[in-house]
Amino acid sequence: MEGEDVYQTVKKLIGPIEPIGDTWADEGRWINLQAMTYLVGNLLLDISKVARHKGRVEFSMARAGEHADKFKKEFREKVPNDTD
Repeated sequence: MEGEDVYQTVKKLIGPIEPIGDTWADEGRWINLQAMTYLVGNLLLDISKVARHKGRVEFSMARAGEHADKFKKEFREKVPNDTD
């Protein structure tokens, strides 16, 4: 399964997370947001664990570690600042 397919599947499973200003609809979106942040938090921790392998002598471990580390750096650059 490709990354985009996984992303779309997860979005369908969890549902919308953006509040719309309607109390009844936003209650469900609040629950969805909690599920999404739980999932993303755990995924980021998993990626951070893999990033520790950068610099290893084993090719496969170093490759995975470097990819995870690059992802972390690029992610930090993409995430908007709260003041943006």
